[in-house]
Amino acid sequence: MWKFDNRTVPDVRTELPGPKARGFLERDQRCMSPSYTRVYPLVVERGSGAVIEDVDGNLFLDFTAGIAVTSTGHCHPQVTGAIKDQADKLLHMSGTDFYYEPQIDLAQRLAESVPGTSSQRVFFTNSGAEALEAALKLARWHTQRTRAIAFLGAFHGRTYGAMSLSGSKLVHRRGFSPLVPDIHHTPYPRGCTVCTDVAGCICVRQIEETLLKRTAPPDEVAAIFVEPVQGEGGYHVPPAGFLPALRELCDRHGILLVVDEVQSGMGRTGKLYAFEHWGIVPDIICLAKGIASGMPLGAIIAREEIMDWPPGSHASTFGGNPVSCRAALATLDLLRDGYMANATQRGEQLKRGLKESKQTHQHLGEVRGLGLMVAVDIVKKDGQTLDPALRDAIVQSAFRQGLLLLGCGESAIRFCPPLCVTAAQTDTALKIFQTVLEQCSATKVAV
Repeated sequence: MWKFDNRTVPDVRTELPGPKARGFLERDQRCMSPSYTRVYPLVVERGSGAVIEDVDGNLFLDFTAGIAVTSTGHCHPQVTGAIKDQADKLLHMSGTDFYYEPQIDLAQRLAESVPGTSSQRVFFTNSGAEALEAALKLARWHTQRTRAIAFLGAFHGRTYGAMSLSGSKLVHRRGFSPLVPDIHHTPYPRGCTVCTDVAGCICVRQIEETLLKRTAPPDEVAAIFVEPVQGEGGYHVPPAGFLPALRELCDRHGILLVVDEVQSGMGRTGKLYAFEHWGIVPDIICLAKGIASGMPLGAIIAREEIMDWPPGSHASTFGGNPVSCRAALATLDLLRDGYMANATQRGEQLKRGLKESKQTHQHLGEVRGLGLMVAVDIVKKDGQTLDPALRDAIVQSAFRQGLLLLGCGESAIRFCPPLCVTAAQTDTALKIFQTVLEQCSATKVAV
């Protein structure tokens, strides 16, 4: 395993992008789709844990985890060992038509991971968007209802069903109509301090009053889709009563509750699934991203009586690939062995450090999150008005000082490092962020 050659991290030794990186960028510009959203000119050579090395030998502290994917860190030897072992045995045999042990082993582990006593079944996909597509199809099949409800600010993916469920940004939808019909959107409870219990949850009551009594007859609603913690929308954590009240509403009307754990699952919030923080059990769980620590894999988990579609009604050639399944099994072992506890500890360290910085930096707004799913709003001097331009400048400046960050929501910066990130690395990230914030606030650097 690569050990950074005893160098301090981060260690930026060239201008960015460096000479080798510029060559790759020129080639990329000639042949890659312009739809990709490259945030900064990082050309990656290799990674280990929470560290990335680019093609010019610069070392970066990675607080993106490949957009919350490399949950156990880059190239964890236990994960890469499982991948190498499986690659020598079987690369592919299509688990929708044949049988092989890694897929069955992983399905059993995932089915047994859901709280409660109900038997669960698993369907494998390649990605989060595919998991959402499968969940939408299954919900409509099982209930024989057509409508679905999702939330403003939600991001569920860019394929047609997932895109139609999303309500995050216009760029995801503009020019792609008509979308999947009969999908209704309602506000997500951002910053709500009222919904502390089921009975008093006005946010769920609003769904009943504005949708179920006006535009979406409850006996036609197949499912409500919700992110337990909104991801792309800004890392918003709902109030205590929201998800339990949503569960009660679904039970009352025979509606399926589908949770999108694509970004919040696999230990990122300190529990295997974020919904566990609220003591509920959904009807369908959508997974991807961190499930296989960098290998492409997604899944839905549903109660046995709900996953009742017939053979041939849905399938995936590569979903549940044996190499990806072995990576996921190794990932689950590592999560059980302490990574989730570390996510809780490092997340509290991050939030504490950001809140301390907020006391002296007027451009820091709300600090929020669960585990290593943490965000802070960047605001103008009035302390309230969102400042996306300053946010973008901070992200760019952090990159040039060796810290990899990403934005989310309208004006937030997200911190989602690998779950193996250390206390020392977290302190380093906070110090760099504070330095960058001071520099960008003083100069109002334009992106």
